[in-house]
Amino acid sequence: FKIGSAQGLFEAGLYDMLVLTITLSMAITPLLFIALARWIKPRVKPVEVPEEYRDIQTDKPRVVIAAMGRMGQIVARILRAQKIPFIALDTAVESIEFSRSFGNVPVFYGDPLRPEILRAAKVDEAEYFVIATDDPDTNIKTAELIRKLYPHMKIIARARNRQHVHRLMDLGAHAVRETFYSSLEMSRQTLMGLGLSEEQANARISRFKRHDEQVLAAQHEVYDDDAKVLQTAREARADLAQLF
Repeated sequence: FKIGSAQGLFEAGLYDMLVLTITLSMAITPLLFIALARWIKPRVKPVEVPEEYRDIQTDKPRVVIAAMGRMGQIVARILRAQKIPFIALDTAVESIEFSRSFGNVPVFYGDPLRPEILRAAKVDEAEYFVIATDDPDTNIKTAELIRKLYPHMKIIARARNRQHVHRLMDLGAHAVRETFYSSLEMSRQTLMGLGLSEEQANARISRFKRHDEQVLAAQHEVYDDDAKVLQTAREARADLAQLF
């Protein structure tokens, strides 16, 4: 356009109009794309929850399980095999369907952060509340609510890492690290594969486990002080070298 204007192909007014039109189109086009993307964005259809999943039915559960994912399912299977009455809560319809496909598993749709759901599940009659949710923040919130509503409840909670363990311990919950025991078993099998006897491998893994749990308990006293936690970790490494 500029060259054409210089050669006299466009009148001054037409040249200015063309430049303005192109400038506006360049400015507006991205906004139009954003608007169209929002307009044509596929709407997620709400998950339909069958009424039988919402209708919580239980007698007197000894254990309540929050979340029926990988960990919750194993806890439920063991309790069921031992004929220990329990009830499980989950907010994922897929998990409920999967669990119920194995038989009359007492798992229902319900958010454990809602007090009315806890009352319907008769949590007040249970001895243990197992928090198997894979989200640390949800675990903490659930433990806080259970401790508030049921002060004497025994809580066993899934923990993501050491910091998560400390926060759960503050609430009086027994924290179980989700990868700790599987890592110990992998180490045990590796040691045996490298020539140690089963007895030797078991003894060394038990020694490491005991030492790590002692360190974790000691760090709980100072876990909000990064410098002290680092110091205890260094001391723990030195101590561990002496154990073997």
